[in-house]
Amino acid sequence: MMRSRNTPIQQKLMKVIMLTSGAVLLLTCSSFFAYELVTFRQSSIRQLSTLGEIIATNSTAALAFDDSTAANEILSALKAERHIVAASLYDAEGKLFSSYRANPTQGAFPIVPEADGYQFTGAYFGGYQPIVQGDKRLGTLYLKSDTGAMYERLKLYGSIALLVVALSFLLAYLLSKNLQHGITTPILALAETAKAISDRHDYSVRAVKQVDNELGVLTDAFNQMLTRIQEQNLALNESSAKIVAFNQRLEQRVAERTAELEASNKELESFSYSVSHDLRAPIRSIHGYANILKEEYASVLDAEAMRLIQTILRNSKRMGQLIDDLLAFSRLGRKELMRFEVSVQDIVHTIVEEQKSIEGDRLIEVKIDNLPNAFADLTTLRQVWINLVSNALKYSRDRERSVVEIGSFEKDQALIYYIKDNGAGFDMKYYDKLFGVFQRLHSQKEFEGTGVGLAIVQRIIAKHGGRIWAEAKLNEGATFYFTLNAMSSPSIAVNEN
Repeated sequence: MMRSRNTPIQQKLMKVIMLTSGAVLLLTCSSFFAYELVTFRQSSIRQLSTLGEIIATNSTAALAFDDSTAANEILSALKAERHIVAASLYDAEGKLFSSYRANPTQGAFPIVPEADGYQFTGAYFGGYQPIVQGDKRLGTLYLKSDTGAMYERLKLYGSIALLVVALSFLLAYLLSKNLQHGITTPILALAETAKAISDRHDYSVRAVKQVDNELGVLTDAFNQMLTRIQEQNLALNESSAKIVAFNQRLEQRVAERTAELEASNKELESFSYSVSHDLRAPIRSIHGYANILKEEYASVLDAEAMRLIQTILRNSKRMGQLIDDLLAFSRLGRKELMRFEVSVQDIVHTIVEEQKSIEGDRLIEVKIDNLPNAFADLTTLRQVWINLVSNALKYSRDRERSVVEIGSFEKDQALIYYIKDNGAGFDMKYYDKLFGVFQRLHSQKEFEGTGVGLAIVQRIIAKHGGRIWAEAKLNEGATFYFTLNAMSSPSIAVNEN
């Protein structure tokens, strides 16, 4: 089927004409042979029946007078009919009276005559003819003939038919070879033009119109299509030139804005670092002096003064923690990641044990599933797990039993780590604030914190080329997911700025 699809159109047309001619000739010859066969069989039966009537008429006297010699002479006359292979006469009682064989090897005669009439049986045809004188039946004539005459006639007709078929095929071939040029020449010219355009990408080339029929209409449509393509190509080239120029200007502007943004970020990081660092000293002083008042002057201060000192100590400690978080967040922008293969399983086990010891006697259940190694910076990845584990324990401390589940799974050819708790959770409509700096979804009275921990986590994971997201329901817990590449190759240190 595929070969016939790829056959050149000249050969296809020639094949169509030859196959059509062959089919017509085959049908005609088959019909002719079938007709000849039927008519010849009918004429052969008629001829044999006529011969039988003549022999039967001539044999009445021999049967009437019981003259077997005369009967034998009558049957011997059948030698003139070369296709009669056997004949016999039966008397009125059905006994064999006389017989004739064209060939001594011919088989036996029927013992008794059968029903009158003639019919074909295998390679022979024959039958029985009644011998009647007046109203009295004197006997029966049996004749048997071969079909040699029919086969000779069919052989002659077959030879003539083969000659006619051969001459017809030759004529059809010559006619198809000449006539198909009127169809294929315009199509081949159109194909050559299309190939030249495809090879040279020159849409100014036009096909030559050779006829005014449907192929001429196809040529005109092809040329019109080329005109439109040429116009569109020119417009596209002009647009491409404009786009290239625009892209160049855009790249230049992006480079300028990027440089400005990098400078602004560096200034902002330096400012945050300087402010945080410079605020440390006065906050420490405030905390220190307030602590001195609490320890050395507690006996001379009333309850309101002690409450105020306790407030100063608590807020100065919170401010110190906030400054430390700001410093950690600002350092991430300048930190160089040293990536190598690290055991996430070991990191998480160590952090969980540390956090459990901090929480004291709380009922805590931590389930740690398989955690494949990661190609990451050890220090910052440890900070990610410290923040996530401590948050899970902090926000589930109001539960009778804190349950935390840590594990990993693969999805879309990416390794995903997760940590799930049964804590306070949050409303997903505030999700956009979750990873922002100083953004908190719970009040300070409910859960302490600075609102920087998750921002640090997101920044660390982003520097690793991963992403973090969360799912939660209020009062039903939260699940945090993040991606890092699973690692199986040898340890390689990569210094990444």
